[in-house]
Amino acid sequence: MSPEFLFTVLLLLSAVAGFVGSLTGLGGGVVLVPVYTLVLGVPIEYATGASLVSTIATSLGTSVAYVRDRITNVRIGMSLEVATSLGALTGSLAVALIYSLGFQRLVYVVFGTVLLLSSYTQMKVLNTARRAAPPPDRWTKRLRLYGRYYDALEGREVEYYGVRWWLGALIMFSAGVVSGFLGIGGGALKVLAMDWAMALPIKVSTATSNFMIGVTAATSSAVYWAHGYIQPFLASATALGVLLGAFAGSKILPRLKSKSVRLIFTAILIILGLQMILRGVWS
Repeated sequence: MSPEFLFTVLLLLSAVAGFVGSLTGLGGGVVLVPVYTLVLGVPIEYATGASLVSTIATSLGTSVAYVRDRITNVRIGMSLEVATSLGALTGSLAVALIYSLGFQRLVYVVFGTVLLLSSYTQMKVLNTARRAAPPPDRWTKRLRLYGRYYDALEGREVEYYGVRWWLGALIMFSAGVVSGFLGIGGGALKVLAMDWAMALPIKVSTATSNFMIGVTAATSSAVYWAHGYIQPFLASATALGVLLGAFAGSKILPRLKSKSVRLIFTAILIILGLQMILRGVWS
């Protein structure tokens, strides 16, 4: 396979991953790592390294559009980012030790398990796209967790508020650990933290997750780069493709039904989670 053809293949695959990641708030890595390892045979340590770079690209490609359309809640995202970054540093240092000991199979199993657990939580709320939020608590008022955005599908302004910030911060730390450990940006748990724990609308959760994953991935990628797990050729093709796909996805999300976003999110997690567990057990 010539380098030009390989670059084209990587570009197309990563564009699809970026598109899906943008719609679901997962970041492209949740699709890229399974595809690169299961289909192309890329060692998981290099796949996760490229994934982190692509996650930064996803965040850059989508955040501008989401912030401009006021779907992203920057205040909430920044209030949670410290916990996520600390988790990312913890996870990336832990996985570097695991790779050095040759326990890559463990990463496959953990990757799949995290995705399946995330899909289970989403299935429980699949038919309740517009859930009644708990009343505002002290965190809502202290951190001013309020916001509004224009829903193009419904043709109206949607007002909302967040609750249980402390629970969201705890889950965000876990999301950071997952990001550093698996190279996926931690978007799956970030969406859950804001959608389930803080009772934010799914579109706001998705857009704010896209805003946050770039910072989280940048923290983890520094450790990956220091250990030589980021290959420039793989990372550059991946970043470019994901950036293009993420930009396209950011144009479509505002016009999708909340239930449709959640359904896409759940289906992807189940399929990829099962595949990664099987690879880890039988490889």
